[in-house]
Amino acid sequence: MSEEINVQETAAVEPVTETVTETVSQDALENLVTLKKGDTVKGTVVKIEDNQAYVSLGYKYDGVIPLRELSSVNLDNAGDAVKIGQEVEAKIVSINDAKESLVLSKRQIDSPRAWDELQAKFDAGEAFEVTITDVVKGGLVADVGVRGFIPASMVERHFVEDFAGYKGRSLKVKVKEIDRENNKVILSAKDVLDAEYEAQKQQIMGTLQPGQVLEGKVQRLTPFGAFVDIGGIDGLVHVSEIAWSHVAHPADVVTEGQAVKVKVLKVDPSLGKISLSIKAAQPGPWESASGKFNIGDIVTGVVKRLVSFGAFVEIAPGVEGLVHISQIAHRHVATPFEVLKEGQEVQAKVLDFNPAEKRVSLSIKETEEAPARPEREHREPRAPRERREESNLPPVENMSFNLGERFGDKLSKFK
Repeated sequence: MSEEINVQETAAVEPVTETVTETVSQDALENLVTLKKGDTVKGTVVKIEDNQAYVSLGYKYDGVIPLRELSSVNLDNAGDAVKIGQEVEAKIVSINDAKESLVLSKRQIDSPRAWDELQAKFDAGEAFEVTITDVVKGGLVADVGVRGFIPASMVERHFVEDFAGYKGRSLKVKVKEIDRENNKVILSAKDVLDAEYEAQKQQIMGTLQPGQVLEGKVQRLTPFGAFVDIGGIDGLVHVSEIAWSHVAHPADVVTEGQAVKVKVLKVDPSLGKISLSIKAAQPGPWESASGKFNIGDIVTGVVKRLVSFGAFVEIAPGVEGLVHISQIAHRHVATPFEVLKEGQEVQAKVLDFNPAEKRVSLSIKETEEAPARPEREHREPRAPRERREESNLPPVENMSFNLGERFGDKLSKFK
């Protein structure tokens, strides 16, 4: 019995010995994997510190990717480039088994590959998403395998004063310029936004008709007018169409972000232009003035323009009346400029008011008391005309003598 038990125990032990041998052999084979400087390897991120990331390669010890070798852009933390569990491809920068030092570079693998991909995107005009890694003077930086720079003027369609909030954001960009020799990549988010805007603009313009009244929002102001967003696209309200009264600068009447009602004046899809009017969407000044003024009313107004024949006085926003030169003063006025000046406030009397014909006749002198006429100097009464004429005639006898004497010879011929 004891011999049988020994045989069985021996038989039971032998398979175990073979399994252990196989396991040891497999570990030995794994440890025999050879790595050398310059090799490309794949591994999994197993640990992240501030300035480096540890990668398991199935080697006898983990490799380390320093912060500067994680990306082509400056990073504050290794966690900005990789995450635990992420599979990465890297190049062996140095290896020292004695010190168990294995330094890797992710950047050296990403960079050459990125140039080829960026060139293909540039040639195709392809848009793609990037994450902003840094905000620098003059623009933004993104990691696209190499350092990609977005100038401030190419971030948005509008001016941006502060880019601090852009770090960590994703933007859709196109490659604007690529220069591999000088390690230069310029990206543009504005080009993508412009293309999307134009597509949307053409779609909306197809639905617009002159005469439509729409709600909008003032986007930006210029000296020549205001750009108003009417549902994703902008139309121009020329400065002359902002208000019924004269507007020197749009900022005097409207502000950016203000909600306004506008009327569509003209749509030109070929040029991509939309002309809008704020004043046309409101009651006209003459409509508002109807029933407000009556003949004989004394009103206060401002001299807006002076011309050779009189002065135009604004008595309500957008309502101007003419003071003819003869109605400026009781005395003779050679030119309105000698009495009035533009911007002067005056009182005038309404002589005629016709809102249908947009005409008002005013008088300034009718609001002033006429000066008294100066009295004439006292003169001696004139003598009656008959008496005066008689006093100048010579005596009758003298007249007869003189006539006979002067014409006697000539008269004798007719006897």
